[in-house]
Amino acid sequence: MRPIKYTVTELEAIEIVAVRAFETADGSHTLWSDADRAWASRAAAEVVGEGAADAGFLAGRARLVLGRIGERFPVIRRAVRALRWRPWLASTIAVAAFIGGLLVDRLGGGQRINILMPPVLALLAWNLAVYLLMAARFCLRRLGNTLPQPWRRAMDRLATGLQPHPGGELGAAVARLASDWGRLSAPLHGARAARILHLAAALLATGVLAGFYLRGLAFAYEATWESTFLAAGDVRRLLAIALAPGAALSGIPLPTADEIESIRTPAGENAARWLHLLAASVAAVVIVPRLVLALLAWLLERRRSSSLPIDFDEPYFDRLLRDFRGGPLRLTVIPYSYTLPPEATSGLERLVARALGGNTLLTVGPAVRYGDEDAPLRTGANNGDGQIIALFNATATPEREAHGAFLRALGNPDGGARRIVALVDESSFLARGRQPGRVEGRRAAWRELCATLRVGCVFADLAAIATADSGSLDAAASALAGNFAEHG
Repeated sequence: MRPIKYTVTELEAIEIVAVRAFETADGSHTLWSDADRAWASRAAAEVVGEGAADAGFLAGRARLVLGRIGERFPVIRRAVRALRWRPWLASTIAVAAFIGGLLVDRLGGGQRINILMPPVLALLAWNLAVYLLMAARFCLRRLGNTLPQPWRRAMDRLATGLQPHPGGELGAAVARLASDWGRLSAPLHGARAARILHLAAALLATGVLAGFYLRGLAFAYEATWESTFLAAGDVRRLLAIALAPGAALSGIPLPTADEIESIRTPAGENAARWLHLLAASVAAVVIVPRLVLALLAWLLERRRSSSLPIDFDEPYFDRLLRDFRGGPLRLTVIPYSYTLPPEATSGLERLVARALGGNTLLTVGPAVRYGDEDAPLRTGANNGDGQIIALFNATATPEREAHGAFLRALGNPDGGARRIVALVDESSFLARGRQPGRVEGRRAAWRELCATLRVGCVFADLAAIATADSGSLDAAASALAGNFAEHG
């Protein structure tokens, strides 16, 4: 089944993505503790109220989290600020394009216009080439769907290039924020870039024409031409193509071949009608189409800015929303030929809370005896949609006829949505000695058995997890959460 996409505004999306990057990068929960995370969810639920939409809850929670972590870790706040869109940038580019157009004639110099090589003809040719490229991209179904790679790299550098460079988990959070936001906002920034470029092209052409007309009020421009290879007839045929839109729009007829021959260098004539033809052609080929394209890109940008799609079915969001909706995850642990000691039970509870959230309803069922692998089928322990952890002791050598049969008995008889993960407790096994080769050999045997049954396999030292916030907890929690997501 395809994941459900929820839409949020651009500002909400970047805040949600930033908080996700920070909380997932902080795998050890040292920067942002379990208590902090629980506070954020609880406070957000109180702010948005009961019955609020999932997107509203996540957006409100992200705002609260950023407010607090922004005070503790300013680099996260700076990264978010750096990735936000700055509307003044579009205005600056537009003004610069218009001024650049005004200066085009100054760069050319002189008061004689060569009708074969004015900047306007180059402008027409360039825009026609752009239209052809856009048509080709449209036919390939790629127009506006992705952000050009140079723009995406610039966005990543904007966030990851902040000073000072954070290290460790903060650095990983900033890097993931830039990467995730670049992918999510690519369609939006693609439309935004198109809108800016189309508007800049229209204003550049407007600036060129404005410069010609403004200087034409104070100076007398003469139209002329010269060529080594072209005769007057050739020039007319060439201009009949280039200036056809202007002639149709303005109603000014194109000069005949004799009239063109009469202004060949060193002769010339008043350039007014040529300027009118050029201006009308630019308006028809450049200014009007570009403004229309800019308008369409702006409408697309507005729609995408107000409804960025985020997959809330990800395990990270699923855990947050499960707590918000008040529906606990029902998780049943069924040990096989293993009686959990008290410290292992405490470690199991801590592991489940870290991996699946504090709103998980954990039930530890009675242990299934060796040789009684079909007990889940007889007692109905494998019925329902609750999630199941099959708990094993690593001191046992995995057997297909025993452990494998037990896992098969826990399978979905009715094709339900239940997830099954094998959890191998290594507490007793590691207490006998931590020889790396022996430990890895035993793990390989368990992995092989679970792989044949397509069941996720997680290893944990539950006794060690119960006594300290160790690396064992972080690794096991990450593996358990990932396996439930993968094998659902």
